[in-house]
Amino acid sequence: MEDLKRPDPDNQSVFSIAKPGYYFIIASAFVTLFFALTGVASAAIAGLVVTGFICYFFRDPDRVVPVEEGAVVSPADGKVIVVEPVDESAFFEGKSIKISIFMSIFNVHVNRIPHGGRVLKISYFPGKFFSANLDKASKENEHNAVFIETDKGKKICTVQIAGLIARRIICRLKEGDIVSRGDRFGIICFGSRLDVYLPAGTKTCVQVGNRVKAGETILGYIKNDKKI
Repeated sequence: MEDLKRPDPDNQSVFSIAKPGYYFIIASAFVTLFFALTGVASAAIAGLVVTGFICYFFRDPDRVVPVEEGAVVSPADGKVIVVEPVDESAFFEGKSIKISIFMSIFNVHVNRIPHGGRVLKISYFPGKFFSANLDKASKENEHNAVFIETDKGKKICTVQIAGLIARRIICRLKEGDIVSRGDRFGIICFGSRLDVYLPAGTKTCVQVGNRVKAGETILGYIKNDKKI
């Protein structure tokens, strides 16, 4: 039986909502109330549906995180669309393994740290807004790269990528922060993608088509962090 831990205190509410969602929920609820008070029933009903969906989109459930040495967990909920070796990348010096996760609007969008360590650098690029499931989205879309060094000196990079609908990337980290596997660190609003770059030699545990959960699903094990 694998060892697990909770990286954060349990949420005290039955349905927890990520803080960045409050603005959208309040705005939608206000518009809905306006239509209700002015007697525009059809618009009020539509507004109620939209408000309910926004609450659903910004849900932020607790997660139980594996504590196995060297384990790299998924930074996002969604579907694995790429698992491939990469010779060169703007996000990793030397050869690496790239794992891409596509988040539909129905997935939890809270992002979590894939492996503990120290934040070396955060690099933001104000790019375009192609559909996040396209290969060119990794380089050309608006993105925010978080570079982390593990306590064993291994480098990894997690890239938050905006999609066709997504227009806001939120990252609460700063350079020098010490982070733990499974910690919440940000969110991308309304559909997007996350790429993870791992050292060459990492033993991967997922393949294209797999469904993964942020903070819970193990993507792989970093070589020399664990005997495999």
